[in-house]
Amino acid sequence: MLRSPEVEVLGITIPSGDQWRDEEAAHTLRLLEIIGRTEIPVMLGAAFPLVHTREEMLASEATDGRMAYSGAWDRRWWHDPFVVPPLTEGPPSIKVAPEDAAHFLIRMVHLYPHEVTIYEGAPMTDLALAIAIDSHFVDLAQELVFMGGSLNPQSSDPEFANNPRHEFNFWFDPEAAQVVLRAPWKKITCTTTDISIKTKLTPAMVQKIGASGTPLARYIAKYFVSGDGNDYMWDELAAAAWIDPSIITKRETLYMSVNIEHGAGYGDTLTWSTKDGLQRTVQPVEVLVDFDAAKFYGMFVSRMTAH
Repeated sequence: MLRSPEVEVLGITIPSGDQWRDEEAAHTLRLLEIIGRTEIPVMLGAAFPLVHTREEMLASEATDGRMAYSGAWDRRWWHDPFVVPPLTEGPPSIKVAPEDAAHFLIRMVHLYPHEVTIYEGAPMTDLALAIAIDSHFVDLAQELVFMGGSLNPQSSDPEFANNPRHEFNFWFDPEAAQVVLRAPWKKITCTTTDISIKTKLTPAMVQKIGASGTPLARYIAKYFVSGDGNDYMWDELAAAAWIDPSIITKRETLYMSVNIEHGAGYGDTLTWSTKDGLQRTVQPVEVLVDFDAAKFYGMFVSRMTAH
């Protein structure tokens, strides 16, 4: 988005998810410095989910099996929530904005009514908080674009093969995702696990990007590590499909929600056909199903190599 002339990025909000909020914010600030975009404000969001806790996750693993991936809670890199480990790219010299994420989001939709697209590539905690604070927040937004949910991904990846309705962003904060999906957005577009795992950032693409020699290209070439799920282009596809909808070759509309019962299916994606006469509050969600790989990869490489 920062490399796309069609897009005006108003700010970046950071909740905990793949890593703790403060560590993610430090990486974001440092990247903005490296690519020369320090005018973009970065706001801290929620440090913790609304209800879900790591303690509950650890207890559930004893009966329901260990999670293949648990983001900031993962044993492989667990650390205190408010500790920022040394960054391999170096510490940022710029700071986060004094405003919190939820109030920033609210302020932006009031400042630019019906013009702001909310792009969500993380757990939905900050959006749920904004909805709780301001009853006009959703009405004033233009649309919601998010990466999340899982239906029936065709994969041998252990994270999805035995639990096809499990997806990290929904699972990390199921209650927040339910709140957001029940809200009356004008339009909701969803990039699920199913289409995301069809993408692959290859070493050849990384080499081509790195050869352009820009600060961003050097950053990608230096820090990209292939394997362990890093090859999937989850959020890149969601962003690219919003910028250029012609990348998507197949879509379907479903009602969508999240299981918030605290059992083995906690956080799983729930869906229904729009033909079902449901007696519950759900919204239609446009789900991206398939894409033009050549167009998507070409767009990504060209944006990452542009001078």
